[in-house]
Amino acid sequence: MTTEEIEDFEAPDRPTAADEGSGARLRPQSLMLAFLGDFVLGRDVGVFSGSFIDVLARVGVSEHAARSTLSRMARRGHFHRERHGRRVYYGLTRRCAEILADGERRIWTTGAVNQDAEAPWTLLAFSLPEGRQRERHDLRTRLTWAGFGPLQNGLWIAPAELDACQVIDGLGIADNVRIFHARPAAPTEVDRIIADAYDLDDLAARYRCFLDRWDTPDPMPEAPDDLARLLLLMADWLRTIRRDPRIPLAHLPDDWPAVRAQKLVYELHGTHIVPARVEAERILDTVPMPPSD
Repeated sequence: MTTEEIEDFEAPDRPTAADEGSGARLRPQSLMLAFLGDFVLGRDVGVFSGSFIDVLARVGVSEHAARSTLSRMARRGHFHRERHGRRVYYGLTRRCAEILADGERRIWTTGAVNQDAEAPWTLLAFSLPEGRQRERHDLRTRLTWAGFGPLQNGLWIAPAELDACQVIDGLGIADNVRIFHARPAAPTEVDRIIADAYDLDDLAARYRCFLDRWDTPDPMPEAPDDLARLLLLMADWLRTIRRDPRIPLAHLPDDWPAVRAQKLVYELHGTHIVPARVEAERILDTVPMPPSD
């Protein structure tokens, strides 16, 4: 993912009407991506702009904000548009499909809970001259997004065997970077390394806030139907896990809140997905439209 896309995803969240009082502050784009991931990805269709407006209205997004989100995502290469009569349809670009597929993998394949304490770590060392501040900023942004933490000046680590070449792709800094896969050895204390490289208190607080919103007898009572609840749930979950480096559970405090949070998400998704699909099919106006470059 490019630095610009990462910074767009990490822009401050603004509340929708459905978020008032809930503690969740979800951006229209986050809700749009949650909808695309569950109901459009892999279908090779374009969706009528009015269908998007209808869907987002259910989670408190105004028509103006929905149209602005569609236009902005199209300008940034996430959508391509086709006109059929008087209607405009939006289809996924391959780049947007890749972003959505990455989100799917983070939710359903890799998950938020890492049980593999034996996998090698990835180390990335870099040295950039003072005149390359932009590249330095871009690299740090991408490293954080990919799950790396700063161990010391110019040395970042990630608790998994990652393809770090994707992190530096397009930055023009290959000659300034060294990448290794390795395992900690005595006298290195893994727990100390993790504490130095990551803010575990902040990470745990994110999961506890998520649980506060969703682990209740009636989460999001203001949502009008299962489709709205599912979009709010999955957008909130993706926001919560995006910055999780997936530290092995063996090196985390007891009762790590991500375990309970992930179990809850899977249960709630299973509860809402079937009626949400019925509702989505009822309101979606689509035309065949394979992904474009």
